[in-house]
Amino acid sequence: MEIKAILLSSLLLSTSLATAETVFVTLEKDNAIAVVDPIAGKLIKTVDIGQRPRGIALSKDQQTLYIATSDDDAVIEVDANTLHVKGKLPSGEDPETFAINRLGTRMYVSNEDDNQVTVIDLSSKQAIQQVAVGVEPEGIAVSPDGKWIVSASETTNMVHWIDGESHEIKANTLVDPRPRALNFTADGQQLWVTSEIDGTLMVIDVASKEIVQRVRFSVPGLGQEKIQPVGVVIDDKRQWAYVALGPANRVAVINAQTFEVEKYLLVGARVWNLAFSPAQERLYTTNGVSHDISIIDLENHKVTKSIAVGRYPWGVAVKP
Repeated sequence: MEIKAILLSSLLLSTSLATAETVFVTLEKDNAIAVVDPIAGKLIKTVDIGQRPRGIALSKDQQTLYIATSDDDAVIEVDANTLHVKGKLPSGEDPETFAINRLGTRMYVSNEDDNQVTVIDLSSKQAIQQVAVGVEPEGIAVSPDGKWIVSASETTNMVHWIDGESHEIKANTLVDPRPRALNFTADGQQLWVTSEIDGTLMVIDVASKEIVQRVRFSVPGLGQEKIQPVGVVIDDKRQWAYVALGPANRVAVINAQTFEVEKYLLVGARVWNLAFSPAQERLYTTNGVSHDISIIDLENHKVTKSIAVGRYPWGVAVKP
């Protein structure tokens, strides 16, 4: 009996460790980041980090948090374990969002006020190039193979295809008004782009650079003006995609094969951005106006918990 109890205890401990993860959330109005234990469902602490933090991502080795502190005109490097600031990257003015290539060697930063993308070499911590793009670039993504960096210009209503080696713009795709966020599918064949003003999602074929599918949203009881798509993520199997609908306070669940909207999940107010758990069994959303994050169980497509984190949560990153 005692041996069985020990084995059971070891199994429970290993299971707990296997599912343990930490969620980091930027708090735009608190000039801080929130640290959340999603398994326990609680806020651990908040840490002052810089002026107006928004974009956030982890380094390839998961040991460094990169955080865009827009009003400091910097992307800062934060130790993901101690949460101490350990460096600063030359990001250009007013960085808001950025993307890192799969090798973890280059960062691409949107400089909305300067209408450009800053290319940073992460080993030397130097800006090596600035690429002129359209007016008010915000959303940015790198293809899985590193061939393309795609920048969405909100006022030009285009996505710009930047060559991953030469950093020259090779193509432009006209999209619906005010493209906000974009993401590649894991196989690199499609680029999904949201339009905040038109209330649409566009699926672009990477080979042709043309829109091949357009998804529209309709939430019962809500006017179309409330439906403002922003963040978008697609699972690695290209089975499901999820779109944050801003002031509609919903996340749209899309069948990534048929492009049909199958469900709307009620989350917090003004949902901005989304991030998967490492095994993609959960989805975390930042809800700016209700000052919380929502946790979504992806097996059942059900919101399981909301956690208050601080004022205006914006970006989210998950550490295994």
